[in-house]
Amino acid sequence: MLDPHDIYTVDEAAVAAELGPLAEAAEGAVGPVLIHALRGFVDAGSTGELVLDHLQGTLRSVRLVTFDVDQLLDYRSKRSTMTFATDTWSDYDEPVLAIDHVRDAEGTGFLVLHGFEPDLQWERFVAAVAGLVERFGVSLTVTAHGVPMGVPHTRPMSVTAHGTRPELVGDRTSWFGTVKVPASAAALLELRLGQRGRDALGYAVHVPHYLAQSPYPPAAAVALDHVQRATGLDLALGELDEDVREAQVEVERQVAESDEVAAVVHALEEQYDAFSRSVGRTSLLADSAPIPTADELGAEFERYLQQRGD
Repeated sequence: MLDPHDIYTVDEAAVAAELGPLAEAAEGAVGPVLIHALRGFVDAGSTGELVLDHLQGTLRSVRLVTFDVDQLLDYRSKRSTMTFATDTWSDYDEPVLAIDHVRDAEGTGFLVLHGFEPDLQWERFVAAVAGLVERFGVSLTVTAHGVPMGVPHTRPMSVTAHGTRPELVGDRTSWFGTVKVPASAAALLELRLGQRGRDALGYAVHVPHYLAQSPYPPAAAVALDHVQRATGLDLALGELDEDVREAQVEVERQVAESDEVAAVVHALEEQYDAFSRSVGRTSLLADSAPIPTADELGAEFERYLQQRGD
């Protein structure tokens, strides 16, 4: 592997100003949280993207680390945009992969890794981030994104949590057993941090599959709520309330205007409720009974559908 230090630059003055002595964290010191959501992998409802838009648009941030995207991105697969004004090229939407220092609503500092997921040199990129995690004394690395699921928007939105230690996930139960899925740089980062003995945690919000292709603020609100509770940060979640309400009203309007969509939602509601009753609770978020594996869930849905006939 080529030297990971050669794919990024650090603004040392900004690090000193924002992190102070934590930039060279002493043993036992509690350092900042690192939140990350890279663009390019599965992100139903643009959940991770909306989370980052909220953090960067609502809270004060300062750039600390800038990665050399020329070494990491395939420009033909991730084409940026340029502006042509009459007879000249006037602007270039330069791709960015960086770490910013952000202060929450109470002034507590944390780090945000954002930008395009690298196309190349994943191990080198992950090693670079892991080295920065150690340098800055990061106490917990957290990520969030959305995954499409066959659930209705009219029921509580559930989440799959994963982490490098069982204690980080807590007594949450999983919707899944053991499955093989396409890799991502974020997942590899979590794996490698765990192998280094570093705490890392992630949340995959279950977004109704019929809403997966459009930005869905309620999913971002759920993701931010979980990140906020896990980190103790004040992420100004209330700033999303209006966007959440508008999205919910718009979805209800579209459902009401389409009998076909309404029928799909109703069928999902019946499946959700039937399964909830079968495990003795009204919400799949409840902890009073274990959530089944994917195989058990599929078998239950098949049994229910067989009872329903056509």
